[in-house]
Order: sequence, then structure tokens, then C-alpha cells
Amino acid sequence: MQQDDVLFKSLELPCGVTLKNRIAKSAMSDSLGDGTGHPTSEQINLYEKWAKGGLAISIIGEVQCTSDYAEKPGNLVFNEASDFKRFQELAQLGTQNDTQLWLQLGHAGALAYLATSRPKGPSILDLEGLSCAELTIDEIKQLPSEFARTARLAQKAGFSGVQVHAAHGFLLSQFLSPLFNKRNDAYGGDITNRMRLLLETIIEVRAAVGPNFPIAVKLNSSDLLEGGLSEENALEIVTALDHSTLDLIEISGGTYFPGAKSASDGTAHGPYFIEFAKKAREVTSKPLMLTGGFKRRQQAMDAISSGTIDVVGLARALVLEPFLPELWKTGQMTEPKFPRFSNPPEGGVTAWYTMRLTEISTDTATPIFSKLEQAIQDYEARDRIRTKIWQSHFNIA
Repeated sequence: MQQDDVLFKSLELPCGVTLKNRIAKSAMSDSLGDGTGHPTSEQINLYEKWAKGGLAISIIGEVQCTSDYAEKPGNLVFNEASDFKRFQELAQLGTQNDTQLWLQLGHAGALAYLATSRPKGPSILDLEGLSCAELTIDEIKQLPSEFARTARLAQKAGFSGVQVHAAHGFLLSQFLSPLFNKRNDAYGGDITNRMRLLLETIIEVRAAVGPNFPIAVKLNSSDLLEGGLSEENALEIVTALDHSTLDLIEISGGTYFPGAKSASDGTAHGPYFIEFAKKAREVTSKPLMLTGGFKRRQQAMDAISSGTIDVVGLARALVLEPFLPELWKTGQMTEPKFPRFSNPPEGGVTAWYTMRLTEISTDTATPIFSKLEQAIQDYEARDRIRTKIWQSHFNIA
């Protein structure tokens, strides 16, 4: 490692916690929960590998506060009814090697998995492939305390921090978007009202965990949908977050709404949202993390050394090579080998990477990539199995 390698310099967060370097695993829906909302031994093995691989932060995606609005039947659910010791084991092994292990607090809202949920969002939706009921004002007001309770449990279990998920079209992101938030009360209308729930959630989470526990937010730079959250509105949110008790703002983009444009569409090279990050840097002094499109070590170094961002978020690169940070540090690798897919179906690439995570977690990964069609079949078959377990465990008719 070169002495001036900015990727491996420490970073102190506003809460006082120090990150050992500038590389984070961004949240992914690894779908490795057991169907009852608990971590499996395979999932614990996966996060132990990432910890040993040299990450500063590893974020577990889509951890639900309740079982009502999960994104997938492989999601974790962490509340008072959970088996606390199983989460403690995950926290203990995933925080080895001075790695921060954060839970991403999620709520799928309108995108809740139909087989296990009755989706609800900020407003009624009746679109092709997507419909949901509207949350009542009382249901909305309960949400910050639900996030706060799970954050407090995470702290007690030994996790290092939490991230509030307000991106990719899930519930808090839906509230931010004028395309999906048509409310005419205090939580709808202009951007000040649309960001109200997010800000209230951060306040309650901070009250629950105290001043020295890291809290992050994942935020869209844009929904990449006509009529959705604009960059102008996103910058207004970043400006508001600058006055909060947050420790880190992760910038991403796009949604998982059916038919929506992928963040990678039309972007051949480089980080996807770097231009927005430059604008965000002008309106906040909070540490910024950028996720999407980082494939080479030099790209990550350039983004950090420019001062635009403070932390590089990696996702698929760490599926291909779980020990990538350590390999970058020792100069053994500049970029992992990415697979190429010809005309993949919607959701197919996500399924492939999810099943690759399964191979890593079970120590069966090989340098030869599995076929896309087989990965999709395996992914869907596992969802069917976990759905039945979820329905039985949570008494869903």
C-alpha cells in the first residue's frame, strides 16, 4: 500500500466513531434470511467473510422492523419477537477485523412482496403490475418509533450502526417522490412536507440510540422516473439533512418499480451519480458515500481524493470478490472480472448476483460463473420455499 493511498485513510464520523478506511459494502437484498426473519448460518458466514476482507463498513440490506411490509421473504425482521441471540451472533462475527456492521432499516411500502404483504404506500396506486392502499395518518405517525425500536435493538445486539433506507422506491423514498406521494396533509405536497417523515424518523432513531451511535441515510439523487424525485428536490433534502444528527449520507438512484429504468442504463463508465455528489458536497458538510458504478480501484481513489465524497460504496464488485478491499490495499487486484449478460429479463441480473452471494455464503463459489437462466430458476424456487415458511411463521392466510 502506498502511504498516500486515500482509500485506506481513517475517517471520523460526526458521532465520534472512526472508520478504518473509506470502503463500504452498500446494502443489498441478499435474501439469506431463513423465512422467519432470522439470519442463517450461511448469512453469518457471508458477513464474516466481508469483515475479514477489509471493509470499513458492511451494511445488511432491507432489515424489517415488522413482518408486515417486507421486500422479500428472505429479509431479516428484528423486533421484540425475534430471537435476540441469533442477531447477536451475526453482529459478533460480522464486526471482526474492526469492521462496522450496520443494519439498513427498511419498509417496502408499495413494493412489499405480495405473497406475504398487503402493500401500503403514501397514496393509493392502481398501476399495471403495482397497486397499494394508502397509509392512514395514524399508521404514518407510528413509523418513526418502529424504526427507532429496531435501531435500539441493533445497538443492544452489538451492531455498529444503522442506515435509514430512503432510496430505490421503498417507503420513505415513495414519500419523497411527487409521482407516488399525492397526499394533501402534512406529509404530502411540497418537498418540505414530503421529507417530513424521513426527518421525524431520524430524530426518533437518534433519541433511541444516543449521540455516539452511527446513523446513516440512503438517498436517491433521482428516481430516474419522469415526474419522480428530481435532483433539485434531492439537493433540498441533502440541505435539510445537513442540519440533522446524521453521520453519513449515502447517495444512490433509481427505483425497483416495475419497468423503471436501471441506474446503469446508458452509463458506460464510471460512478453513476458522481455529478450529483459534487452538487451535494456544496450544500452539506456531512460525510458522503457514493454507490453505483465503481469497478476499478482508480475510480474509487479519484472520487475520494477529489474531495467529492468521503466513502466509496461497493455492491456487485464485492459479490464477485469478497476480499477486494484487502486485495486493493496490497496491490493484488485493480478490478474484479464482471460477467456480461445478453438481453437479461427484468430482475434477472439481480437474481444472478443474489445467487452468487449464496455460493459465497456456502463456500461453493468457483471462478466459473453460473448461467443466468439457472440462477433465475434457483432464485425463484428459493423465494417460493421461503414464502411458505414466512406465511406459516407469521400466520399469513
